[in-house]
Amino acid sequence: MTGYRQILAVPGMAPLLGVSFLARTAITAVVMALTMYVVLGLDMGYVAAGGAAAALTTGLALGGPLLGRVIDRRGLRTVLLATVLVQAVFWLSVPILPYGALVGAAFAAGLLMVPAQPVTRQAITAMTTAEQRRAAFALESVQGELSYMVGPAVVILCAAQVSPGVVAWGLGAAIVAGGTGIAWLNPPLRTEDETDVVGAVGRPPRREWLGVGMFAVLTMAFGTTVLLSGVDLAIVATLEEAGQVSWAAVVVAVLGVASVAGGLIYGALSRPLPTWLLLGLLGLVTIPVGLAPDWRWLCVAVVGTGFLAAPTLSAVAGAVSRLAPAGVRGEATGLQSSAQSAGFALGSPIVGVAIDVSVPAGGFAAAGLAGVAAALTGCLLSRRCPEPPDIEPATSAARRAPSKG
Repeated sequence: MTGYRQILAVPGMAPLLGVSFLARTAITAVVMALTMYVVLGLDMGYVAAGGAAAALTTGLALGGPLLGRVIDRRGLRTVLLATVLVQAVFWLSVPILPYGALVGAAFAAGLLMVPAQPVTRQAITAMTTAEQRRAAFALESVQGELSYMVGPAVVILCAAQVSPGVVAWGLGAAIVAGGTGIAWLNPPLRTEDETDVVGAVGRPPRREWLGVGMFAVLTMAFGTTVLLSGVDLAIVATLEEAGQVSWAAVVVAVLGVASVAGGLIYGALSRPLPTWLLLGLLGLVTIPVGLAPDWRWLCVAVVGTGFLAAPTLSAVAGAVSRLAPAGVRGEATGLQSSAQSAGFALGSPIVGVAIDVSVPAGGFAAAGLAGVAAALTGCLLSRRCPEPPDIEPATSAARRAPSKG
């Protein structure tokens, strides 16, 4: 764990991860909060709730590269303060908006969501050396897993105790606090050397960086989240058929804990593994999970999936950081977030179709095969355009050498 202590000792890293965790935990719960409000607050059905959630998710998917491009051009604080203002207005207005206006506002709120996740990834790239970066991205992936475990659960618990309108206000307050905290910290998104280079040569055209290699990584980012969101649905369907759906929360918790453990172990390894290999293994271990006969065996079966989840997400983030020039890093990480958001949005419907036409175990098979297909695609594309080595300028590495502890 020495490597992780060194990462947290980097000036500004621990506060950034703490504030980012607050924002990301709240952001992971926005779909659940909106669903609960439409169902409980407006007394409408789940179809209507799905429409509002879809509008928000669509906005999230489209907004990533847009906000990233503005960050590259205008700077971090401008974007953060603008998005914080939008989120404050939206979540304060949720309890008074009629359904039609709520759907439109949800799309706008998703489009201009506080970019906590991509900003954290950019800052990690700028604040760490090449040798520290894999462990740092592993911590970021673990942070993401913890936020997904905590955020929706807290919203569900609170919605059972207070009105969904109050939950919406609390969630909005957390997003605003997290975004304001990141703006106050104002972490660097480029090293000094990168800033000088960007100032001298300007922004590189997309054809120079958005090529085969980047498409390979984005495909694998999409495939990873298709698999993970599909697994969540398959768990519920499998346990519902067995009459044990009340144990779904326990299985999902085991999945999350295994992912956290896998991410920490992967970050401590001396050598990285190819992204396509991690995703391929993730898909292969997921395919047979549906053979588990009850919730106890399902807890055992999902350990492999969980163990490889955070390492795969960490490898994707690391690959994007290597392929993206400093001048377009915001747009590139925004594209990564969009690809992952699209995967989360499409994973459940894809796996749901597989469950409907076969058996619940077919959901795990479909999710695993989606991951394997994305891994094979990424592997083939990567062979056409190998990733550049993760090397930073010597002057930058020397300047930050004391931060290694």
